[in-house]
Amino acid sequence: MSPLLYYGLPVLGSYVMLSVFFLRRPRLLHAPWAPAFCAQLAAHRGGSGERLENTMEALENSVAQRSDLLELDCQLTREGVVVVSHDQNLSRQSGVNRDVSSLDFEELPLYKEELEIYFSPGHFAHGSDRRMVRLEDVFQRFPRTPMSVEVKGENDKLIHQIASLVKHFDRSEITIWASEKNSVMKKCKAANPAMPFSFTMSRAFRLLLLYYLGLLPFVPIPERFFLCFLPTIINRTYFPFSCPPLNRLAAVVSKWLIMRKSLIQHLEQRGVQVVFWCLNEESDFEVAYGLGATGVMTDYPTALRRYLDNRRGAAARLS
Repeated sequence: MSPLLYYGLPVLGSYVMLSVFFLRRPRLLHAPWAPAFCAQLAAHRGGSGERLENTMEALENSVAQRSDLLELDCQLTREGVVVVSHDQNLSRQSGVNRDVSSLDFEELPLYKEELEIYFSPGHFAHGSDRRMVRLEDVFQRFPRTPMSVEVKGENDKLIHQIASLVKHFDRSEITIWASEKNSVMKKCKAANPAMPFSFTMSRAFRLLLLYYLGLLPFVPIPERFFLCFLPTIINRTYFPFSCPPLNRLAAVVSKWLIMRKSLIQHLEQRGVQVVFWCLNEESDFEVAYGLGATGVMTDYPTALRRYLDNRRGAAARLS
């Protein structure tokens, strides 16, 4: 046997054993994050399957269903008002080909009478409330309701306005920074470092790489939320690519990479809440909670609340 194998194999074996040991017992190395709330039921775009997305009516409906988290996207108007809107351009939402940033708040058009639900293609939401809302009004209406605020673009003024509103309403612990981009997240954390934040896309890839290399148990995790799509919805309700073969490939690869109970359990033990989005069918709820996820993000908070209550009732009958 070569010296490399003679010494290398025992070292490799010891490393694997240590990695597995601490993967299952991360609290021996890291103190877990203490959660300010548990995001078991998260309402996507304020509950966009049951009312028009991001309206006050949708938010009130989701809170009435005891949603633990409201997921919102924010944009900035011409005069600097932070509004809750998924899109910068208003064509899809309102039928008006103008950007939010090109209009004052009072000039913003009403939402369309019906909007297609992105993660339930072919289904439409309706509602009597068609007005866009200010983030300030949402904070004032639901002062202690946890929210995730996503910033999509490189807009320093928007980031600082959000951070200022969060501080003003004294809700730093229950408002999550969310963004896909590292560069945006860096600015968000600098604007209000007291707010918890979620993984960006590149940080999520890094997380998976560390997991498969066996290094994750030894690395600090500053994020408190892992907001991730559930791979089983690809090619059913979520189509990230325009090419069907690419979607099929993405479904297979992401399912193999992400749907690992040991990974989710490790994150949970370290106080990182795992929330899968955007699930609108009971079979997907089952898969997510079966993997050990903290919660589910849905367009249908009433359906998810019914599922959770039934699940809790069934567990109580068995005990």
